[in-house]
Amino acid sequence: MIKDDEPLEKTPFVKEIPRKADDLSEWYQAVCYKAELVSLAPVRGCIVLRPYGYGMWERLQSALDVRFKATGHDNAYFPLLIPESLLMREAEHVEGFAPEVAWVTEGGTEKLTERLAIRPTSEVIIGTMYAEWVQSYRDLPILINQWVNVLRWEKRTRPFLRTLEFLWQEGHTAHETQVEAAAEAARMLDVYAEVAEDVAGVPVYKGEKSKSERFAGADHTFSIEALMPDGKALQAGTTHELGQNFARAYDITFAARDQTQQHAWTTSFGMSWRMLGALIMVHGDDQGLRIPPKMAPIEVVIVPIARGDSTMASDFAKELLAQLKGEFRVKLDDRDLRPGNKFADWDLRGVPLRVVVGERDLAEGKVTLVRRDFAPKTAGRETPVAVADVAATIRELLVAIQDNLYAQALTFLREHTFVPATHDEFIAKAKSRAGMLDIPWCDRPECEAAIKEQTSATTRNLRTPALGPTCLACGEPARVQAYVAQSY
Repeated sequence: MIKDDEPLEKTPFVKEIPRKADDLSEWYQAVCYKAELVSLAPVRGCIVLRPYGYGMWERLQSALDVRFKATGHDNAYFPLLIPESLLMREAEHVEGFAPEVAWVTEGGTEKLTERLAIRPTSEVIIGTMYAEWVQSYRDLPILINQWVNVLRWEKRTRPFLRTLEFLWQEGHTAHETQVEAAAEAARMLDVYAEVAEDVAGVPVYKGEKSKSERFAGADHTFSIEALMPDGKALQAGTTHELGQNFARAYDITFAARDQTQQHAWTTSFGMSWRMLGALIMVHGDDQGLRIPPKMAPIEVVIVPIARGDSTMASDFAKELLAQLKGEFRVKLDDRDLRPGNKFADWDLRGVPLRVVVGERDLAEGKVTLVRRDFAPKTAGRETPVAVADVAATIRELLVAIQDNLYAQALTFLREHTFVPATHDEFIAKAKSRAGMLDIPWCDRPECEAAIKEQTSATTRNLRTPALGPTCLACGEPARVQAYVAQSY
């Protein structure tokens, strides 16, 4: 039994993957280890991202980075360490992150005169630099993103979903007006939703976080929320309107068009490798991973099946590899293993498409394509294809697999989004982790606290207008429509 709260020093050996429906947490961790996405590091709460797992991160990184650059953002890098005096200048931010901050107190044999925080996020250090760089409205906007690791001192950890150290991107922008900053936060939320749905194949709900769930120091926080198979929501990306709060704390001022001194309006936005955790849980099955082609480190694996000492299948497989590798992320599996073991291994790793090269098929001028999005022994999983048509058919099938995985996930989200009719129905569904509950809500922190106390659920995000006159949780006048769920 793999337990979340054990001090983990050695990666568990996973002989078999349990059924997903029996225990999602156990299944999830078993898949992460057996598919060689991660190993446990000798530091509590930290993981080693293995090459196949890093390949998935690179696919996500690439999808985001091209969109950031298309919207005018440049990549940069800022220091890992933040002086305590700088951190304390934004009191609300410090209060929000204080329990998660790790501190450096010694360097070599020298005790530091000032503690250095290991970044939990970078608003502080970036705000300090923006104050140095911005002098005039002509210097705005600044649109910068960085790809970094951050550290948050979590008590309970799980690969990708919650670890002490994790990889992410964090964007930080500064603007001349509040209108521009609001538009930036909305635009980047759309980017996140597009990547989640069109690349990772994970459908999401967009909206604004409640006051209680808002990022420390922000005027407004927005999120995309996905639904996992156990009925829990997963926050998969956030954008923040920081108003002038950080600009005032770190003196980001500029000479305005009317020659007055103004504080800049800033935003930040971030998506981490948590998105990989969402993908794994949403799409995986009892055989292991099912990776949407756009996120797959390997889109196509070629498996030759030899007969005796003949090299016919392996020779053709090598020719096919050379033909396909210019267009697809393709791998030849020429390991000395039984075909069945190879098939099971690639099913475990979730490679979208398998090309089986058998000598009997080759004699008839064809190979067999096997789809990973279909379960074993399902009609349509295997497709005999003429050798001349292999590349074109792969092209078509990868699109079909991407679309099918998203469609399955969207059906699950819709079937597990409920509009309760009564207060009692709402409470019962929230307690039972039924899924996303869509209710008219009063938007009061005390009501949200009561919901959490009674059901362990919280609002995930909000939208307007309210679709009913009164809050389904407390009976007060409704101001917004809220998605409510238990969450990771």
